[in-house]
Amino acid sequence: MGSILAFAGSNSSTSINFKLVKYTALLATEHKVQLLNMANLPFPLYSEDYEKENGFSNSLVEIKNDIQNADGLIISVNEHNSNPSAYFKNFLDWLSRLDKNFLEGKKVLLMSTSPGGRGAIGAHEAIKNILPRFGAESVISFSLPSFYKNFDEEKGITEPELSKAHQKALSEFLAEI
Repeated sequence: MGSILAFAGSNSSTSINFKLVKYTALLATEHKVQLLNMANLPFPLYSEDYEKENGFSNSLVEIKNDIQNADGLIISVNEHNSNPSAYFKNFLDWLSRLDKNFLEGKKVLLMSTSPGGRGAIGAHEAIKNILPRFGAESVISFSLPSFYKNFDEEKGITEPELSKAHQKALSEFLAEI
C-alpha cells in the first residue's frame, strides 16, 4: 500500500479538474490518499524580490514535504487559452525555487479535463513535458474531453471507452507505487 498526494492545478472553488481528481482518488481504495483542494491555498505571484523579502510560505513548505512523503501524485491540470493556468504555473515556480528537484523519483498520474472536446490537452502536454525536469520518474497520462458530457458527479466517467482508458491509466500508476 502506497501513499498518494492528489490535487488539481486549479484554484477555482468549482474546479472540474478537482472533481476528476477527487473521483480518481476514491478509486485508489488500497492506498492512503491525501486530497488537497488548491482553492484553499493562495500563493502570491512569484518574484525574486518577494522571495528575498518574505521567503517561503508555511503552506508551500508543507506541500513540498507532502510531495516528498508521498509515493506518487495524482494531478489534474486545468487549461487557460491552451496553456496551464497562471495559478498552476506559479505554484510550480514556487516549488522549484524551494527545491529544484521537488518531484525527485515520484510517479505521477497526470490528468486533465475541460468542457471542450480537447480535454485541456494543450496544458496537459506542457505539464507532461516539464514534470521530468523537476525529477518526476514517470508520468502516466489521461485526458477527459467534454467534461459535462462525459462525467457525472455520482457515477464518475460515463462514456465507456473513456472510463476504460481512465481505469487503465490509474491501474498502471497504482502498479508503479
